[in-house]
Amino acid sequence: MLWQRIARPLLFLLPAEKAHYFSMGMFKVVFALGLGSLFRWRNKVKEPCLRTKVVGIEFQNPVGLAAGFDKDARWFPQLASLGFSHVEIGTITGQAQSGNPQPRLFRLPADQAIVNRMGFNNSGSDAVARRLSVTPKSQAADILGINIGKTKIVPVEDATQDYLISFERLFTYADYFTVNVSSPNTPGLRTLQNREPLIELLSKLIALNLELARDHQCARKPILLKIAPDVTEDQLSDIILILREVELDGVIATNTTIERSGLETPEGAVEAIGNGGLSGAPLTLRSREVVGKLYDQLKGDIPIVGVGGVMHGEDAWQMIRSGAALVQLYTGFIYGGPGTVRQMNHYIAAKLKQHGYQSVAEAVGSGRVGVDDVE
Repeated sequence: MLWQRIARPLLFLLPAEKAHYFSMGMFKVVFALGLGSLFRWRNKVKEPCLRTKVVGIEFQNPVGLAAGFDKDARWFPQLASLGFSHVEIGTITGQAQSGNPQPRLFRLPADQAIVNRMGFNNSGSDAVARRLSVTPKSQAADILGINIGKTKIVPVEDATQDYLISFERLFTYADYFTVNVSSPNTPGLRTLQNREPLIELLSKLIALNLELARDHQCARKPILLKIAPDVTEDQLSDIILILREVELDGVIATNTTIERSGLETPEGAVEAIGNGGLSGAPLTLRSREVVGKLYDQLKGDIPIVGVGGVMHGEDAWQMIRSGAALVQLYTGFIYGGPGTVRQMNHYIAAKLKQHGYQSVAEAVGSGRVGVDDVE
């Protein structure tokens, strides 16, 4: 209530990007005062049914923070205290880059949406590795995902090497990696979703993963692929075949969309914003649809992380029923505030109990055709 009535309206008076850095700066101050454990206690939902194992990792609950919020690995220990089972940082690129010119982040309150054309602004994989080396996790159970992408100035034909550089530099710090080939804000990036370049990229990352695991005498890191909601049916079919062919650990569906139809925000205001990826409530049904199609084809063999328009507990529940083993949010967190994750986990736990499920895993895909269709 405090967030909805006071904090969010005040923050929304600031430009979106400035509000982002201001709020997280204040949050770090709170932690510096020693109040972090209070946040963690307040937001932890102690429901055994929420625990789930995905890509070989034990998650305390199914709700994580999507990449894009903590682009540069500056706040992940603090964010973990808000109830997220995992925090995915990035997108991190091989080289440092400032991203696109500002303004590049815009709110559409009438649609509970955000448009961004940030352009992978980050300090580069080398600097992020140094930062992670001196930023320990608050608790061993906190899961850190690292999302990697292509440096803008690197030609598409050299993209694989750019990903490999980031993967090697960040290997020891990640619990899992996400390969981002689906942002609309880096020219040419989405062409990497096509069959030939995608097979080359994933195959070489998998080979390097095994090599580094041997060198460090540790287990290999799970690798997930993040795809766009705007993929064609043919592209989606190709991606499913590739996931099976290279035996990838998982897939994240979906990134932001370039689609603008059906918005409540006046068309002129949307046009004035210009290009960028749209996230939030307008993406809810499309991302759920993509998750469902993936689940139907993958038959549970390859786990799916559902992201896109997860604004409330019901959105998370329906994403799980559509086939997502985990869910992630970003825009839902911006609009819902610090209590969003706690509320979402309570809702999921209540739904699991209502339908007699002992775990999240039992509910995954329960809403698909041919499965016992309970609400």
